[in-house]
Amino acid sequence: VFPSLAQAQASVANEVYQELGQPSIFLFCPTEYCSSLCSPSPSQSCYLQTIGQELLPGIGVIWTGPKVVSQELSAVLLEEVEAVLRRRPVIWDNLYANDYDCRRVFLGPYMGRAPGLMSRLHGLLLNPNCELQANFIPIHTLGTWFQSELGSCAHPDHAGMEEVTAKGDSQGAEDGSYSPQAALELALRDWVAEINQQALEPGR
Repeated sequence: VFPSLAQAQASVANEVYQELGQPSIFLFCPTEYCSSLCSPSPSQSCYLQTIGQELLPGIGVIWTGPKVVSQELSAVLLEEVEAVLRRRPVIWDNLYANDYDCRRVFLGPYMGRAPGLMSRLHGLLLNPNCELQANFIPIHTLGTWFQSELGSCAHPDHAGMEEVTAKGDSQGAEDGSYSPQAALELALRDWVAEINQQALEPGR
């Protein structure tokens, strides 16, 4: 019936979206959802070009970055993805996901995401560790990153610091830009307070 997989997927997604009354949040995960799955690249992928052309503009498209689990996200990559999809992507961030290897637990701060990314995103979803309690630091530091992004939107002069802070340098806490090390220290302080509070509860 359809000349390509992309046209079939876009047609079905569009029909479901319209049948549901075009909800404000409706997400589509493409078959090629990261750069490493695109052939030969996101901007030259016939599949993504068709998705961008055929998918109704109110439908959000999920993207994980350069890889399924991306250590870094850059504004340059997001610009390329936005151009081919004809919309800002919703990042499905697998930085902390451990469902593929449950022997590992990721407890470090949210990092490797360049400052100023928020203006390039339609949204961001964090895929956490499978172990609930292990996600305090990931979610707390994501909140700190988000607050710094809101600050950089209000103060665009901070936006040129992509290379320095994306790599996890501790500078930046003083000028309002995101510092993974400072965010980690804040999260640890609050986590210890939470653990101490729980220890005082009867029966704990």
